[in-house]
Amino acid sequence: MKKLLAMAAIAVFGLSSAQQGFKLGAHIGVPVSDAGDVSSFTLGLDGAYMWNVGSGFDLGVATGYSHFIGKDNWDDFGFIPVAVAGKYRFPSSPISLGLDLGYGISTKDGIDGGLYYQPKVAYNFSQGELYLGYQGVNSKIGPFDFNVGAVNLGYNFFLK
Repeated sequence: MKKLLAMAAIAVFGLSSAQQGFKLGAHIGVPVSDAGDVSSFTLGLDGAYMWNVGSGFDLGVATGYSHFIGKDNWDDFGFIPVAVAGKYRFPSSPISLGLDLGYGISTKDGIDGGLYYQPKVAYNFSQGELYLGYQGVNSKIGPFDFNVGAVNLGYNFFLK
């Protein structure tokens, strides 16, 4: 597991020096759905590389790490998303809508990975974006469905 995290970090930071559309940030959030029963809050890192593919539309890849702080005798757990990211910027407005869609890799034995999704709305600045989003992973613990969700507030810096 530690090797996987190290490889993801090297890949993310390696891209930052070579890619013009790279963004890196962090988020905090409130767990909801099944995760709200076993976790008190979440925090994490975000990384993405975006290409402009049309007027106001960016498409790219996203990853990061979301760590859920356990409560009531539950251990902490986390997910590493590997996703395709899309973002639409409204003309003459600092507002944008985005969606990340992919797979969430679990960092804890006994919790499976699953479908990862994150719709979000952002307020764009010249050097970054402030966003509000819902992050979800459709997972399993053994034979039981375990829906991990969190309402997150984050900030991503645009690196050039």
